[in-house]
Parts: sequence; C-alpha cells; structure tokens
Amino acid sequence: MDLSIIIPLFNEAESLPPLYDWIKRVMDENKFSYEIIFINDGSTDDSWKVINDLKSKDDCVKAIRFRRNYGKSPALFCGFEKAQGDVVITMDADLQDSPDEIPELFRMIKEDGYDLVSGWKKKRYDNTFTKNIPSKIYNATARKVTGIKLHDMNCGLKAYRLDVVKHIEVYGEMHRYIPYLAKNAGFSKIGEKVVVHRKREFGKSKFGLERFVNGYLDLFSLYFLNKFGKQPMHFFGLWGSIMFLIGFIAIITVGAIKIYHLCNHMPAPLVTDTPYFYIAITMMILGTQMFLSGFVGELVSRSNVERNKYQIAEEL
Repeated sequence: MDLSIIIPLFNEAESLPPLYDWIKRVMDENKFSYEIIFINDGSTDDSWKVINDLKSKDDCVKAIRFRRNYGKSPALFCGFEKAQGDVVITMDADLQDSPDEIPELFRMIKEDGYDLVSGWKKKRYDNTFTKNIPSKIYNATARKVTGIKLHDMNCGLKAYRLDVVKHIEVYGEMHRYIPYLAKNAGFSKIGEKVVVHRKREFGKSKFGLERFVNGYLDLFSLYFLNKFGKQPMHFFGLWGSIMFLIGFIAIITVGAIKIYHLCNHMPAPLVTDTPYFYIAITMMILGTQMFLSGFVGELVSRSNVERNKYQIAEEL
C-alpha cells in the first residue's frame, strides 16, 4: 500500500464529506493505493455518523472512535498503530490542510529519501495576535532547544516513512514535537515543504492559550528526558554537588570570620548576623535534596522495564 492518511478530528461533521471527496480525487488522479484512517476523538456532533456513511461506500475508509475526548496525541498514536502504507500522511480535518500537497510529500519521502517531511504554513490565515505571533515565538524556541531547523514544528500536515511512526511513542500532548521524537529515535533526515494554508470553512479553532503554555512545558520535559532520562544522576548530582560546594565554602567563610575576630581579640559577630550563614544552610539543604532526587531517579530508571530498549535499525 502506498499511503496511509491519518485524520484526527473533533466535531468536524461538516468538513468531512468535502475533505473525503478531495482526498479521493487526488488519490485517483495519482493512482495511489491508500487507506484513510479517521480518528474520532470523542466528537459530540454527527461526525461518527458521517464517517459511517463514508465507510459504507468506500472500503478504503477506516475509523476509530474514542469514548471521550483524549486529545490529538492519543489519536495519532492509535492511527500510527493501524497504519500500513509505505508513507504515512497526517492532516487536520478542518479543510485548512490541502490534500493537493500529498503527491509531492509522498515523492519527497520515496525519492528524496526523507524520513519525515513537515509542512510549513508560510502564509497563515489565523488571528495574528492569538495564534500567529505565539506560533512564531514557540517555533523559534523549539528550533533553539531541539536543533531541528523547522519553521512550523506543529504543522498538522506531515509525511513519514512507515518505519518512523512504528518507532516513536506519541503521548500526552507531544504531537507538537514529533520531529524531535523522530530525531531522538535515530531518524535524522527531516525536511520541510511550504504548504498552502486555507481559511477555516466550518466550526471553530480548538487552539487556546493553555495549549501555548503547555507546549513550552512539554518541550522542556522532552529535552530533559532525552538528555538525562536514563541517567538522572548526571543532572541532579552535578547541580547538587555545585550547590553543596557553594554552601561548604560559605560555612568555611563564616568560620574564618569568627576565628579572625577571636585571634585579633575583637568582638566576634553572631554567626546569624552574616549572610554567609544563610547561604550555607540554603545551599547545603538544596544540594542534599538534589542528590536524593538523583538517587531516587536512578532507582526509578533502573526499575524501568524499558531501560535497555534501544532502536535497532536492522538485524542480519
């Protein structure tokens, strides 16, 4: 099979029929063998009924229905598990992603040898202040942290080699960082393609301020887990040692000040009158806590059943 097209959706009943017709036309024109996998993420409208109607007239339509709304990452995870095509395409169901981009994305994977190609909505039709500007800030931060030079990390329109989606785990709200997950799994040939961004015809955007904030938290969680997930003591132990050393130097300073005044027969200040005392106490407590966190992290890591699970590209 050439293509698996995965479409997560939430309350998009109006857009599904025209989206299906558009995809089918592109598939037929290019003579692709394909499957369309709709992931109904707990919709409360007629989305599931519409999908059933599409399924009744086309065996290429497949679908999964969640009992409640879980989010885009769980939807993609389930879609990736079911995908069988050589190339996997993900796109949104709101008609803002154009199926006409699929043939070129397919070619870039099959002929140019990319593992993953991410769309870049260079010209956007979203609200400038609530979505466009936050998106630019977010993408600039993501490029800096991940080292992946993509202009639009979170674009829903992406193409993947099948091997990629079978070796990454998308959970929580980590769908924003699939290119970073792929890179960490050893798939380093990641490209970008400028794609058309269309105005929303039906429904309303699911983007909110909380997703912008959560995006940053998820980014730094991923960075930490990738760098120190299997060796947490390398992080906590280093900073715990630094803090403990600062505290130790501060307590030595307090003692030296006390001895200096006694040796010179001068009235010695109270230990609690010097800021070094409080620096010493704070830093030594923090340093000890960091060390203990590192030990606990190591114990958790060593008891993890996937501690020695590694990505193996090939076996003979």
